[in-house]
Amino acid sequence: LQVPLRIIHNTKLTTKSFSSPASSPKSSSGIMAFPKEHPFAFQMIVATFKTSAADIVCQTVAERKSLSEIDWRRNGIFVVFGFAYLGGFQWYLMVNKYRQWFPTMERFAKLSFAEKIKDTAGMMEAGKMVLFDVIVHLPMMYFPVYYTVKEFVGGTSWNPVDWAKDGCTKYYGNMKEDLSAMIKLWGPSDCVQFVLPMYIRMPFRHLVSFFWTAYVSYTRGSIEPEENAKVVEDVSK
Repeated sequence: LQVPLRIIHNTKLTTKSFSSPASSPKSSSGIMAFPKEHPFAFQMIVATFKTSAADIVCQTVAERKSLSEIDWRRNGIFVVFGFAYLGGFQWYLMVNKYRQWFPTMERFAKLSFAEKIKDTAGMMEAGKMVLFDVIVHLPMMYFPVYYTVKEFVGGTSWNPVDWAKDGCTKYYGNMKEDLSAMIKLWGPSDCVQFVLPMYIRMPFRHLVSFFWTAYVSYTRGSIEPEENAKVVEDVSK
């Protein structure tokens, strides 16, 4: 009687041993589940690498530099800005604060497109989010912070007041061109973003931001101390 019991016991062990490889898909699904389970950490990583990559693409493709000629100090501007502002502050603003300021946001995002068109209150709030982004967020937060970070990385002063002062002075000199380009891209893009489902909104924004960052890198990324010092001096007179 003991022998059959041993055979049954061994069979169970064998079955378990054969089933163990099936656990490997679970580990892979765990990796794929990371963005959903840790959305903030995931988009911090995406924002940092995306912003850095956009500058590298701009330098190597648009400016035709070889890898050995890449200005890594300039790239550092986009690494810091991508991590701290686009990854950190922008999430706080567009996810945490928007939930408070625009209470119908999540309900509206879950509706079908046909239902959204009929939802007057939701469409009004989506319009408010677009206006807030292009009138308040981008011109009054994004650009001043970008120029300040640029001074922090590329400037010669260690005084944060100088970073903000010199950065905002340069922004003032470029404001007309910067805001014109911003409206042309982010106006239509926001109209799409703020009617998308919630889980698609930030990835969509990062996708658009890749091309925007490449533009900013091409037009505003270069560090030219002598020219920048002259601009600050001329404006301050």
